Amino acid sequence: MKTYLTLLATLVTSAALADVSELIEKGDVADQNYKPTEALEYYLPAEKAQPPDAALLVKIARQYAYLTTELKSKEKATEAGRTAIAYSERAIALAPKEADPHLALAVCHGKLLPFLANREKIMSSRIIKSAAEKAVALEPSNDYAWHLLGRWHQGLANVNVVVQGLIRLIYGELPPASNDDALRCFKKAIALNPDRLIHHIELGRTFALMGKTSEAKASIQKGLAMPDREKDDPDTKKRGRATLAKIS
Repeated sequence: MKTYLTLLATLVTSAALADVSELIEKGDVADQNYKPTEALEYYLPAEKAQPPDAALLVKIARQYAYLTTELKSKEKATEAGRTAIAYSERAIALAPKEADPHLALAVCHGKLLPFLANREKIMSSRIIKSAAEKAVALEPSNDYAWHLLGRWHQGLANVNVVVQGLIRLIYGELPPASNDDALRCFKKAIALNPDRLIHHIELGRTFALMGKTSEAKASIQKGLAMPDREKDDPDTKKRGRATLAKIS
């Protein structure tokens, strides 16, 4: 009888795991096609049906991060961003020595930035830098981690006087950031993955901020000539074209 019950429990567990695996596979297909709402329809039940898993939590965080740019309501977009952050923080708690959870935290805070007041933006910016640095330290070959670190330097090196004053008020001094450091990070990202157009366009936008017009045009135009492969590529190209219009 005991052997029968053990066998039955094993079969039930195996069936449950197979169902979870199928849910995740379907979620992955939706994720690859940039359909976050559909992906969550599979990922969320899978999360409830198995023990906590950092990789799945990162996938869920990514879908909520995508929704911040799709939802029309600022309140709903902000809620999605905060949910994305919560999932990435749970992933970090489970796998603090893996790069992806830290990278997810940096990305999710970055997606939330447009909806925040200046004080909250500064707090999030600090988290983005810390998370990106941890991701780089854990996985130096991760091009997107280098990219996010470059975006942090680019953003902080070019904040307006009002925001600089607020940063000094909160932290006592401006954290060290420069366009040169941004260039270094973007060039590292390109060396690791030259096929990501966002690296080239943000490198070019940094050159533009430094007044290096010819270098800016060359990098941005290279990125614009590349095919869209990722969800944010159209918006990235839009930023690139806007920068070209300013410097042409």
